[in-house]
Amino acid sequence: MKIIADENIPFVKECFASIGDVQTLSGRKITPEKIADADILLVRSITPVNEKLLANSKVKFVATATIGVEHVDVDYLKNRGIGFASAPGSNANSVADYIVAALLCVAQKHKITLEGKSIGVVGVGNVGSKVAKRCAALGMIVKLNDPPLSRQTGDSKYKPLQELLGCDFITLHTPLTREGQDKTHHLADDNFFASLKTGCVFINTCRGAIHDTAALKAAIQNKKLGAVILDVWENEPNIDCELLRLVDISTPHIAGYSLDGKIAGMIMIYDAACEHFGLKPKHKIEDFLPPPTVPQITIDKISPNQQLLLHEIVRQVYVINRDDFNTREIAMVELEKRGKFFDDLRKNYPVRREFQNTTIILATPARDALWQESTENTEDKLKGIGFKVKKQK
Repeated sequence: MKIIADENIPFVKECFASIGDVQTLSGRKITPEKIADADILLVRSITPVNEKLLANSKVKFVATATIGVEHVDVDYLKNRGIGFASAPGSNANSVADYIVAALLCVAQKHKITLEGKSIGVVGVGNVGSKVAKRCAALGMIVKLNDPPLSRQTGDSKYKPLQELLGCDFITLHTPLTREGQDKTHHLADDNFFASLKTGCVFINTCRGAIHDTAALKAAIQNKKLGAVILDVWENEPNIDCELLRLVDISTPHIAGYSLDGKIAGMIMIYDAACEHFGLKPKHKIEDFLPPPTVPQITIDKISPNQQLLLHEIVRQVYVINRDDFNTREIAMVELEKRGKFFDDLRKNYPVRREFQNTTIILATPARDALWQESTENTEDKLKGIGFKVKKQK
């Protein structure tokens, strides 16, 4: 079988070689001509998969190594009898790690104490639910909004969006939908930002078109927002550089780009392809994951400023400021080269491992009751935001 794959799917050649002949391309260069004689097409979010792409091909199976599927015309695939798979939940830990790093970074910058602050989580699927748990572990008051889940479960924990607009922070984790009762396109518009609590910190890591760029810029310029963390942008890769200069943390759509998440997504679509063609999988995620970059961190003194301690620990695993610095360079290159620069940041993104790969060793003198109490509280927070923890006596 011939397989055409986005070159940004890690180890895709090594893994899918057990199924067929793999040819990798830039996701933006996957064209009808390139896939005409392919049996399998493997993409990421930048490749629109629809009738225009597939009409004259012999593709029998399509998979996207992403959690979102708005770039795929699923109905067209179903009507053509083409198999389809995605990777829901594969990058949930990665995005949750990113949110924790971003919250601690912005809190440090603006001298905000996260404990006791409220955060509204809009969209509580695989990603949003993990984000909610991490925020709760940081001592934040978490409010949830997810209309489909609310209707499906009847659970009163899912609140109307209006009840989240008074939160100190608000973070978006919804799919991008352009119609229907749960339309999210430009969910964050002028009315949305006008309704937010003054000084609210706005975070978007799902899809750029869920916020209205003009409305977001106006909200920043009018001092409505206390800070903005932005990983996704309208019109990627040709992003708005005025907005880039205004936000507190800017990253190039990489919140879900941990190596763990990308490989998990690849294995999910590999398993699905094997199942579709009646083949036995020959690879598992462990075949491709290297040892962690930071296997352990030893803490022998508990700082009285617990939030600062958490920030310093997180920075040893993921320095979000580096991604911010690199993204801001987009505004320094020639206009016609900015789109490629954005894509290259994603293509050449350095290895980032998830918090779950790192064990925090806590030295805890048993004779010191106050230290013991402080350590146990710190231990709960570290576990809650994703690390493994061991006590060393």
